[in-house]
Amino acid sequence: MSIFDRRQFLGTSLGGLAGLAAAGLPAWSIARETATAQGKLDSLFLTWQRDPTTTMTVQWLAPASTAADATVRCTLAKGEGSAHTAGAAHKPYPMTDLQVFRAELTGLKPGTEYQFTVGKGETSYRFRTMPAKATDAFQFISGGDCDVNEHAVTNNLLAARQDPMFTIIGGDLGYDDGKKVDKSLGFIRNYSQQMVDSQNRLIPLIVCLGNHEVDGGYGKPREKAPFYFALHDGLYKDQSYATLDFGDYLSLVLLDSGHISPIDGEQTAWLQKALAARADVPHLFAVNHVPSYPSYRSPDTSSSKDGTGELSRKHWVPLFEKHNVGAVFEHHDHTFKRTHALRGGTPSSNGVVYLGDGSWGKLRAPKEPESRPYLAKTDAAFHLSIHRLEGEQCFHLAQEEGGRIVDACVTAKRALRTKTRS
Repeated sequence: MSIFDRRQFLGTSLGGLAGLAAAGLPAWSIARETATAQGKLDSLFLTWQRDPTTTMTVQWLAPASTAADATVRCTLAKGEGSAHTAGAAHKPYPMTDLQVFRAELTGLKPGTEYQFTVGKGETSYRFRTMPAKATDAFQFISGGDCDVNEHAVTNNLLAARQDPMFTIIGGDLGYDDGKKVDKSLGFIRNYSQQMVDSQNRLIPLIVCLGNHEVDGGYGKPREKAPFYFALHDGLYKDQSYATLDFGDYLSLVLLDSGHISPIDGEQTAWLQKALAARADVPHLFAVNHVPSYPSYRSPDTSSSKDGTGELSRKHWVPLFEKHNVGAVFEHHDHTFKRTHALRGGTPSSNGVVYLGDGSWGKLRAPKEPESRPYLAKTDAAFHLSIHRLEGEQCFHLAQEEGGRIVDACVTAKRALRTKTRS
């Protein structure tokens, strides 16, 4: 399939938005009422803690009274074969009377569709595991700075219509600021109900930390991001940064741009080891919230206050370049941006491309590329990015909420330096 086949790859249907607007209610409230009426869990979503080719983590929010039968029962989508059963651990969801339930399914077959039920519920949900090898083309979605407004809802629906294997949200999910429980609930309820593909499969969610998950934004203890870690400490159990490896063909390095963990010091040392250990991975992408190469805020370091991205440019960018990272997904500035392939901050044929800048549900007017030589393209558009791994290349398309293609570029599979992963 051609990357530019709009009907198959980018076709979307935004039906239902008019109804949301006409209701005059928050989208997450409508999602909850709709789910309840259909007998569904209004906050159920999928994520991963380990290899996405053979595992799936099922999470939801529910009262503690439901814990007695908090079991996930999973079979092949066609109902064949033996069942996988996993009991759900649970813990309080902050500032509510709800519990976070989490069950990890293991020993699954790669590239396979499954169906599952939760507890005594009769509703069946579907998902697919990642393929064992990247022999067939597939795509995933990235973006950031969502909120729970109508633009975020539109882009949720747009993303789901692309039938992605998963979605990455690079920080600032619901804008809960570590204290607004309605925002945290709103984001996960919207995602749960809207991020379902054309085959009725749930689309797994991968996140990294942003300043609006943290009460105080930067340099705070873990306890200041209570909602984020309550839901996502399966992957971020001990640290606020992590890696996720998809078999032997794709790795994501998910970073904390100073919100809980400092950029320099321990996190940079960890990043060096993480990238070196993945020298043999064909597709390697980094994800962080605050951009190294901002499209709205100033990178200027001439004043007493650090410029946006200064520490990551100093400590992380040299590692991205040294280890030939395929691309870096950045956010925070609420624009669309693509940089040139950069090395040392200037265009280079063997440089790293930085894509962003977080306008899923928030928007600002970006700076023009003429004013910042590292920028190749900018646009004031609510947007998401579609990444398609196909053969030796990865295609990156930015699409605005109305369906317009904002930009397209291609990055090549990394030149490998065969090494055993530690």
